[in-house]
Amino acid sequence: MAPADVDHKALFDFMPVPRFVLKPRDDCYAILAVNDKARAFFDRPEEELVDKCLRDVLDLENASHLGHALSVAIKKKTPVTIQSLPTFPGNFNVPGFWISPVLDEENNLICIDVIGQPSPADETPLQRERDDALTLLTSIFDVSEVGIIVTDHNRRVVKINDSFSRIFGWSKNELLSTDVAEIIAPDERELARKNYDDFIEEGIRSSGEMRISRKDGSIANTLFTTATLELSHKRRFQVTTVMDITLRKQMELSLRQAKEQADAANHAKSVFLANMSHELRTPLNAIIGFSEMILKEMFGPLGHDKYAEYLNDVHMSAKHLLEIINEVLDMSKIEAGRVDMDESEIDLSKLVASVNRMMASKAFSSGIEFREVSEEGLPMLYGDQRLIRQILINLVTNAVKYSKSSDVIETSVGLTEKGGLFLRVSDQGVGIPKERLHDVMEPFGQIHDPTRAEPFQGTGLGLPLAKAMAELHGGALTIDSDTGKGTQVTISFPKKRNRYKRPGPANLSDGEKQGSSLDILEGAE
Repeated sequence: MAPADVDHKALFDFMPVPRFVLKPRDDCYAILAVNDKARAFFDRPEEELVDKCLRDVLDLENASHLGHALSVAIKKKTPVTIQSLPTFPGNFNVPGFWISPVLDEENNLICIDVIGQPSPADETPLQRERDDALTLLTSIFDVSEVGIIVTDHNRRVVKINDSFSRIFGWSKNELLSTDVAEIIAPDERELARKNYDDFIEEGIRSSGEMRISRKDGSIANTLFTTATLELSHKRRFQVTTVMDITLRKQMELSLRQAKEQADAANHAKSVFLANMSHELRTPLNAIIGFSEMILKEMFGPLGHDKYAEYLNDVHMSAKHLLEIINEVLDMSKIEAGRVDMDESEIDLSKLVASVNRMMASKAFSSGIEFREVSEEGLPMLYGDQRLIRQILINLVTNAVKYSKSSDVIETSVGLTEKGGLFLRVSDQGVGIPKERLHDVMEPFGQIHDPTRAEPFQGTGLGLPLAKAMAELHGGALTIDSDTGKGTQVTISFPKKRNRYKRPGPANLSDGEKQGSSLDILEGAE
């Protein structure tokens, strides 16, 4: 019989194994033709199969299993072989399929020919156990919640499970035949390639942590275990399980940071207690000692001039003790958000002059010169006068404390580049090391040992209090200092706190005279 006389359709229809032809569409694989055994295999009549999507005539598990193999065959344009899952429909036993892409002369895909493998007549119990084991392993691979990726000796991806796709966002088609190192974080790729080649060569197992690039560009921290398998013809593959531990790593980082913060707070508490024990003990000893001398009338009956001198020392020590306690209480109130602002218009230049007069009288014996610099025509500041005064007292007190005899302390007031007011105190004192500037801004933070008898003692709250009080006004504190170069502290207030005086009453109409004598700057930030 000549080849032309062969009835190819009959050969197709009456093949002893299931056979069907598929055509890829945009959204599925369409069935073009089925033979008699295929209809029995699918357990459906021909009209329910032809022109239907393959996924519509199979359950989800089998559609995914067969679809993955079809994708590989199309991508490589070579035949592939797969085993059937035990859950395939119908009553026709097919151990597996040959999947062959049909190409034209220009190597373009025409269709896909799928032929069922015949069931061997001499199948032994050992073979059945082997097939059952393979089917079981395939099912475990597909349903595992852990990401699994299989690669060959050239590091090319052979297979990934659904969990790997779900966790890291890569689809199976995007990774098939690609170098697995390409999805490793860039800074770990070279090491990953070297380790992979060593593992595949020596056939060893390994585990550890690695960072994988997700499809969206983010990096995932993962825990992996890998094993090398050798199949027939000495083909080696590496099976790697991957668990995303990014959340766990973030929790570890958060716990570590929390511990560091707790340690820092504990250290600050210890420093504070050591400092306060010194600060409180000094005025208390003076109060107790002088009081006992007066009570015992050590210089004779009360009325002696020495008692008046001691009473003055008692009074000064008590005031110092009260100042220490007030600073601690003020910081506690600010941190608890319980400070009530009593705001009004403040003339910063007059406030500076008032504070400098007070501080100059206290520092008279030290020979320190106080200098004031104020720009002309400055607006008033709308704020809490008590808090602003306290800020200035704290800054000037620090400047006096760390200045030498005949040094100059300059207090200046002016406008910032953004139009707000600033208050600046500059001294020529010992200065603060640049690397310790952060420490002095923390509550109770000091750069001197509070347990040593040094002239520079305090609660360590002066600058933190000034900063907190400035922030209550929407302002900010900046500090510029270095060892031996003095210190400059600047408090900047936002433009919205400026207040400008209106023209005098002689220039106003009767209606305008009834308004406020101060006006908020228009367009304030």
